[in-house]
Amino acid sequence: MGKKVLTLDQGIPRMGAPVQMTDAAISSGNAFLVSELEKLDPLLREPLTSTTYARDIPIESGGGWVEASTVMNVNYAVSGGQSDGVGGVQNQIRIIQANLGKDVYKVFPYEIIMKVKYLDVQRGNVTGRSLEQIYNTGIRLDFDKFMDLNTYQGQAAYNTPGLVNNSNITAGTVALGVSGYTPFIKKTADEILYDINQMILAAWAATNYDQSAVPNHVLMPPAQYTYIATTKVSSYADKTILTYLEENNIAKKKGVNLFIGECRFCIGAGTGGLDRMMCYVNESRFIGEDLPVPLSRVMTGPNIQDTSYDSAFMANVGQVKFQYLQPIRYADGI
Repeated sequence: MGKKVLTLDQGIPRMGAPVQMTDAAISSGNAFLVSELEKLDPLLREPLTSTTYARDIPIESGGGWVEASTVMNVNYAVSGGQSDGVGGVQNQIRIIQANLGKDVYKVFPYEIIMKVKYLDVQRGNVTGRSLEQIYNTGIRLDFDKFMDLNTYQGQAAYNTPGLVNNSNITAGTVALGVSGYTPFIKKTADEILYDINQMILAAWAATNYDQSAVPNHVLMPPAQYTYIATTKVSSYADKTILTYLEENNIAKKKGVNLFIGECRFCIGAGTGGLDRMMCYVNESRFIGEDLPVPLSRVMTGPNIQDTSYDSAFMANVGQVKFQYLQPIRYADGI
């Protein structure tokens, strides 16, 4: 009698019955094994990004859904000159005067919608991944990137400048080095220190040498920062140029700890597309950014037409407030 051969696509044989694997059966069997032996990484591969606004500017929360924020200014003056206030012989007693005014800063809303389909919610119960949580993370990332742009470049649509492109701030070009070039990579450590000290000194001098207005924050493009952070002062020294700058700058000599950091928005921000370096006082008295309403989920509701749950996220964000323009300087061509 002929022997009957049973393949996988003909059903399950009786216990102990011989099975012959055809090409089709082997192929489907391998697919089954691959799916069973697959290791699923629970970590989502999110976009690579970086935000630094919280490091480089004080953020003040609170105030509600306002349309603007204001700051009161006062200037003092006295009748006569300063020398008229001394001596024993005077025809008139000088009179103090005060001139009050205010600056108005724009505030604008940030809005975004999250839509989660009902079917995706149910599928998430099977896969163990929450689409809502994924969207929530994406919204937080988008808001941080928005804050970065608002902080460093401002909002062109609202005609508001950022930290690195305020046309009212004095900008200059760093001095030529002995090489005949201005970029840091062509300069010695002493020449780079001179550029930073001259920038800080110019900003400090513009404040009538106010001791509280010595700049404590320096930003530059990542390439220049990497160069000074990894290059030694000389082949005979152990210190990097960055350490040398931090220990010998004029701010340090005035009791101020100078921060030197990288900022990608400084790339090409200077006049004519040159790379820019800037210094300023990173304190709320001198500079800041209002966040009257932090990012929050303001409402959620079912959408019958789209069979989804829709959530609205909003925040109220103010422009960069330059309380004083004097202790800020731009240095281009580094």
